[in-house]
Amino acid sequence: MKTILTIILLHSAHVAHAANGYTSPILNAGAVIALYLAFCGWIFWQHKRKSAYAHPLNVAENVLDESYILIAYASQTGNAEQLAKKTAESLTLANVRVEIRALSAVDAGMLNQFTRALFVVSTTGEGDAPDNAVDFLQHVMLTDATFAHLSYGILALGDTSYTHFCGFGHTLDTWLQHVQSTPLFDMVEVDRNDEGALRHWQYQLSVMAKDTEMADWKTPEYQSWQLTARTLLNAGSAGAPVYHLTLTTQQQNMHWQAGDILEIGPQNSPASIHDFLQQLGLDGTLTVNDGSTVLAEALQNKLLPHTSGDVEKLVGLGAQEVVSTLNTLPHREYSIASIPQDGGIELVVRQTHYADGRLGIGSGWLTEYATLNQSIAVRIRENAAFHPPSSDIPIILIGNGTGIAGLRAHLKLRASLGQQRNWLIFGERNAAHDFYFKQELDCWREQNILTRLDTVFSRDQRERIYVQDVLSSSASALVQWVEAGAAIYVCGSASGMAPAVHQSLLEILGEDTLMMFQTSGRYRRDVY
Repeated sequence: MKTILTIILLHSAHVAHAANGYTSPILNAGAVIALYLAFCGWIFWQHKRKSAYAHPLNVAENVLDESYILIAYASQTGNAEQLAKKTAESLTLANVRVEIRALSAVDAGMLNQFTRALFVVSTTGEGDAPDNAVDFLQHVMLTDATFAHLSYGILALGDTSYTHFCGFGHTLDTWLQHVQSTPLFDMVEVDRNDEGALRHWQYQLSVMAKDTEMADWKTPEYQSWQLTARTLLNAGSAGAPVYHLTLTTQQQNMHWQAGDILEIGPQNSPASIHDFLQQLGLDGTLTVNDGSTVLAEALQNKLLPHTSGDVEKLVGLGAQEVVSTLNTLPHREYSIASIPQDGGIELVVRQTHYADGRLGIGSGWLTEYATLNQSIAVRIRENAAFHPPSSDIPIILIGNGTGIAGLRAHLKLRASLGQQRNWLIFGERNAAHDFYFKQELDCWREQNILTRLDTVFSRDQRERIYVQDVLSSSASALVQWVEAGAAIYVCGSASGMAPAVHQSLLEILGEDTLMMFQTSGRYRRDVY
């Protein structure tokens, strides 16, 4: 019961805190005890119910390798189950082996089989778990087991019109971290089937499957902006080129907040379309789509095959058949590096490459193929999980590489509001080539917008040093800032930096404090 009491305390704190601000974490002891007793009574009552899903499991003795992913769903109306099946289908098409189960059919033995698990869970009523999560609550979450080997992701379905938005998702996330499991990415919250949030989930699936061409479940409704500026930030760098981009629009009253995301609808290069048409022996001027466009234009946003075998499957088809057969290019997501007062959306994009040397779908389009003043398909996606605090509290900004984008937007906002007490910790390869926005950061430091600026360049000395090392060496200062009410914002790589920073924060602040920060909104991440 100690584990559940911890979860209740944290969940109560989650309810007590404002979504974007910070209030005192001290809870009314009587209310907590009453909640705990009510929860125990609920568990006792639920224990008498017979779950329709419950059945004995045959659990293998050996842990499966990382090519297997467990997908578990907790569904009340069937929506979570449907999304779990879509998730399984996308991963299967990406050649990832999956096991999909209702959460009622998952026990500790099964969790011990897998190194990766995805949970698709809904919330019923005012923060309650679905009926088919009851067995899991009783027989797994009430034990003292640890699952340190397990990495996980959560798609939480909810409705913001209810008090405890995605309440069961938050409870599950808190418990998984308490049992020492590692999040693959931050929980994705879906407000009433919000398509932007679901696309973000699909983006995370593509990262997990290492399939950058995974098709979107539904193509976004894009707006047309123009690419008005593109500047190389790291000439001479040992790393891949990084570009600072600006996109503008003639539309009025466009709005976004620091922390929001820009979804891009990429296009193919003219050269790749020309080569593809030559391989098929088709004329790009042929009309398709009921005569509304020509073939070459229709192929601009289509996922073109790259292997001779895949191309041969299309040989002999007519122009319209080719267009109908090919999937639409998947969207790409980028942290916005500017605020509306800047007059445009700014991005920081690093070029990526496939193993065969081709440029990545999104980075290739934005940094190489699109010409200045060309139309770019974009959609602004609200990212409330990385929005700024609602009050003028200190903030600690931590990031590496192109993660400077999301942190820069927060600094720009705070500078515009005259909010000081900002500490930036930023890491990259070499100071001579990879110190993005150095003049701007130095100016903010001189203006006392940046109270403290710590940079770490891993290749500028024999020993590799990273942002998490700066955190460890600055532990006492971090504690002082936290005690002064600071919030912590992390932006950058999910594969290396973010987990290492999380571990450093755990060691410095402790599990209870860091979990309390997460539930209160004082610890926020935008990692990719």
